[in-house]
Amino acid sequence: MPVLPIDTGRYGTPEMKRIFEEETRVQKMLDVEAALAWAHAQVGNIPVKDAEKITARASTKHVKVERIKEIESEIKHDVASLVRGFAEACGPSGAYIHLGATSSDILDTATALQLKEALRIIEKRLDDFEEILTEKALKYKNTVMMGRTHGQHALPITLGFKFAVWTRAVSRHIQRLRQCEERVLVGKMSGAVGTQAGLGVHAVKIQELVMEKLGIEPAELSTQIVQRDRYAELVCVLAMIASTLDNFATEIRELQRPEIGELFESFERKKQVGSSTMPHKRNPEICERVCGLARIVRSLVTPALQNISTWHERDLTQSSAERFVIPQTCILVDYMLFLMSNILTNLRVDEQRMQKNMELTQGRMMSEAVMMALAGKGVNRQEAHELLRKLTIRSEAENRPFREILLENEFVRGMLTEKEIEAALNPRNYLGTATQQVENIVQQTRAERRSRGIT
Repeated sequence: MPVLPIDTGRYGTPEMKRIFEEETRVQKMLDVEAALAWAHAQVGNIPVKDAEKITARASTKHVKVERIKEIESEIKHDVASLVRGFAEACGPSGAYIHLGATSSDILDTATALQLKEALRIIEKRLDDFEEILTEKALKYKNTVMMGRTHGQHALPITLGFKFAVWTRAVSRHIQRLRQCEERVLVGKMSGAVGTQAGLGVHAVKIQELVMEKLGIEPAELSTQIVQRDRYAELVCVLAMIASTLDNFATEIRELQRPEIGELFESFERKKQVGSSTMPHKRNPEICERVCGLARIVRSLVTPALQNISTWHERDLTQSSAERFVIPQTCILVDYMLFLMSNILTNLRVDEQRMQKNMELTQGRMMSEAVMMALAGKGVNRQEAHELLRKLTIRSEAENRPFREILLENEFVRGMLTEKEIEAALNPRNYLGTATQQVENIVQQTRAERRSRGIT
């Protein structure tokens, strides 16, 4: 009976969950065992006909998961159970299965095969998400909205500028993921302590042949296991991706609050229910799900880092933890990318509310622009800052438009014309290079995409 929400089908995409299903895991291990037998035959260690028989039977169609579990219930060793079950399916040729190998040769290499598939999916998700963000950045590059710091009104920006910032965060994650793959996607065939003693005089060649057959690189050096700094790096990168998605989702949640009301998750008006008791509710539920799952992914960083430490050439402390850490991290990050891509694709934008929100401070949010206009007339910048600080306080205290306060001030009127004051108070006149930066970022991102082979 399913227990965890990944198993019940609540979280995770079918294509990613398939990679980490038990039967897929067993199949990858059988693939490694078959590649080892083939490599032995290539160097003359075993008869070719036996290697061919082993390869032909290296499938869960012949080596049933149920039979492996039945054997394991007796001998209490997962890999040895697989080897025995595989040998049964191969008849006399089964004598050559697992020749010279240790359990971790099979386990770690199978993990690399799973991660190779998993990372292809995650990379595709990131590529697609990056493109969605670039499109949004261009679409809204001139949509003026309130920029906020400390949760307070700061200066005007554009929605496209916000999306451009998000785009580059995703671009950096793509770079990180691709860079760490060469350290993560490695297998090994080095025996009980890494010396390859059991593989004989052709050990180095056997390892090369196995990895070539499987389409991954051999670890340059290992003990009984592939060293776990590799997996820890990957989990850290995936946790960073999850945290960035958490950041995006948090921003959308904040901007969906009725007091702000600028961005909204899509809501199926005909059927979707926001609350079991409050009919009016339209919650940012998917964004909240992303934020919650990010906490789980970040929590998996600690065991991944702790798994780096082992006794001597290997112990089993990392094994049980990895059975949770690696599948869950990959499944949840892929799922979060899937969710956020849908959120951004169907995001509802209220540009009128953005304009209305900028008017909340009655023009005071443009005080820096007025200060810079005064500085441009030769006024000492510090003196201008102090003057405008006092004038914004007066505007707020008297609940009067900042424009009126400025026009009443003799010093300001002596330095700036009414037209110049109006220009300084216009948010569109104080966007700096925001639009150009958006265009540059989109151009840079698309050039990088082309270099990755994306047209």
